Amino acid sequence: MTETHHTFCRICESLCGLEVTTDGGRIVQIRPDKDHVATDGYGCVKGLKQHKMYDSPDRLKYPLKRVGGKFVRISWEQALSEIGQKVQQLRGIHPDSIAMYVGTAAGFGVLHPVFAAGFMQGVGSGSLYASATQDCANKFAVSKELYGFPFSLSFPDIDRTECLIIVGANPAISKWSFLQVSNPIKRLRAMEARGAKLYVVDPRRTETARVAGEYVGIRPNTDVFFYLSFLNELLAQGGVDHSRVARFMKRFDKLEALAREWTPERTETVTHVPAAKLREMVTAYRTAKGAALYCSTGVNMGTHGSLAFWLQEAINAISGNLDSAGGTLVGKGVFDFAAFGKRTGMLLSGHKGRIGGFEAVNDALPGGVLADEILTPGDRQVRALFVTGGNPLITMSNANRLRDAFTKLELLVCLDIQMSETAHLAHYVLPCTSPLQRPDLPFVFPLLLGMQSRPYLQATRAVLPPEGEQRDEATIYTQLAQASGVSLFRGKPLQKLLEASIRYQQRKHPDTQPAIPQEGILDLLLRTTREGSFKSLLKKTHGREREEHEPGSFLGKRVIHPDARMDLAPPVLLAEAKKLDASFEREYAQRDQLKLITKRAITTHNSWTHNIEDFIEGGTNYLYMHPDDAAARGLEAGDVVDVRTKTAAVRVPMQLLAELLPGVCALPHGWGHQHATGMSVASRTRGVNVNVLAADGADQLEQVSGMAHLTGFVVDVRKAAGPQDTESWSGLPEDRFQAAQL
Repeated sequence: MTETHHTFCRICESLCGLEVTTDGGRIVQIRPDKDHVATDGYGCVKGLKQHKMYDSPDRLKYPLKRVGGKFVRISWEQALSEIGQKVQQLRGIHPDSIAMYVGTAAGFGVLHPVFAAGFMQGVGSGSLYASATQDCANKFAVSKELYGFPFSLSFPDIDRTECLIIVGANPAISKWSFLQVSNPIKRLRAMEARGAKLYVVDPRRTETARVAGEYVGIRPNTDVFFYLSFLNELLAQGGVDHSRVARFMKRFDKLEALAREWTPERTETVTHVPAAKLREMVTAYRTAKGAALYCSTGVNMGTHGSLAFWLQEAINAISGNLDSAGGTLVGKGVFDFAAFGKRTGMLLSGHKGRIGGFEAVNDALPGGVLADEILTPGDRQVRALFVTGGNPLITMSNANRLRDAFTKLELLVCLDIQMSETAHLAHYVLPCTSPLQRPDLPFVFPLLLGMQSRPYLQATRAVLPPEGEQRDEATIYTQLAQASGVSLFRGKPLQKLLEASIRYQQRKHPDTQPAIPQEGILDLLLRTTREGSFKSLLKKTHGREREEHEPGSFLGKRVIHPDARMDLAPPVLLAEAKKLDASFEREYAQRDQLKLITKRAITTHNSWTHNIEDFIEGGTNYLYMHPDDAAARGLEAGDVVDVRTKTAAVRVPMQLLAELLPGVCALPHGWGHQHATGMSVASRTRGVNVNVLAADGADQLEQVSGMAHLTGFVVDVRKAAGPQDTESWSGLPEDRFQAAQL
């Protein structure tokens, strides 16, 4: 029987409202919800075709165990028992020997990340790693220093701003990071139509730059110098709201002194942003009634992501734009999360790993030292790893070395909806429900932080039941805790209650898979935060609007430093800033060398979507080069090239792209699935994993946030030597080379 369900997408922050038609237990169509209170009938191609991934014959339905070189189906009882026994054994050596990697997919539901963290807390391990250290941990680390809490995150007030400067972000393709904005192209055009001044600062004339605003080219990995000279010029133009600074902020003098020597003329030599153009941008920003600087992964993943984001936040603050209409806002979730974190210590553990002494950010350690933590002997040596909602062998730096490290683990467990490069190496693979097979609320950013351009709440039931023996992650972690002899969150009463709820559900519905009462837990969350009941929210089919953002509700009220003041110049950031002169000299010395950036296509989402035929047109990624750079190397479109760094090399076909600045090449990320046994479509693609080119190890990471340098680094590109196939490689050792299988 055909049914229509109203739900919302959970593959990115946009959380677009959806209408899903099912027939006979299958999804036959997904459409945008045209009556949704916030997303206005928008849905991207990935969201509208996601069911093709969930309906794939490759979907995991039963627990698997690797026996020799093959995976065999086993029972849940066997999987839980064997995993639990190993966890108990390793806890006896040291709880930190048991690690977890939490990927992006875990963050788009409410219960998955909470229960994953609860399992690790029950084990007593601080060895938690997260995908944030590939793309956004700088924002968390800096926010903790500036405001006292990592999730005090500002975002542009896009519906009221008069000037928006977008640096290293491409919302037309990637949506808005750390802000829920559906239909980004429509919203960008609406800003420009009402007279807002937009600038897009990027090494490539991106899809966003072609949609709206003025494009300003910048040399990759020089963003921190752009921000320094922007601050310098803002001070020179008298663009500081001194009364606001005196009332809500501290250490302005330190910030002012830092910027003194970084004139637009000086930074132009490395950023390639003309001094006159920078001054024009500062003037537009300073004179607007509401302006914002905004950045995303293009800045985050560079060498100085934390320093750049700090300077951006400081500029927005001292100019009077932070916590102001049309500037940047800090939203409110269903409760004061920062105050809760201060009271409980949540996300403020201060835990440090063995390698490099990095302090956890949001209680998570840098993924860039995970290989070292596995390979370095000692009591706290990582011997077991749970991978949940992620695929680190595609997303993390120096993936070839990480692959070798994973083969040394005594236990590797992957929770996923399909096989992956990482799962291919696992000892156990546990089948999970898809987002459309579980009830949910909007994930952590809107729920806890109110990071929505149009605030609302929505509840959804599962659109489809699980297939085979799929289980939701919250239930799996409850059962893993039981099998391991520990309690979630170290709370025995809670653990016993959850176990009892599973037994009750099994007695009542013996033909279904065990499950905790997910709707009941979500209902309790809503009632505790005075947001009504889950059932009442369900009746708001298209979502329920919440109160609008309130400018003036953050500074002096929700900054949780003891003095309630924003710290404009935290000592840890000032110490890193002392190294900038040396970094500037390196950038100047590299001014004629080719730099690599990443690039995303509208049909790709990290490494998730390449197992859908619709999304792999061409079957490979390409290295894109500016025509002038290609000609200088004697290259033509279609040539096969070798791309090398000191870490590794890849062989890939090349295409021309005039939208790049000269001196910049681009290689889309998320490819390289040839080892993905069990992914019948993705394994036939021929692309390469760009992240094998990036370095790992403590001395290669950004010190404040622990982030790897995944974009804007120097590469050598030349035509592939000899026959253009994988057998011809004779440059670096084979274990440091990946080819596109041409």
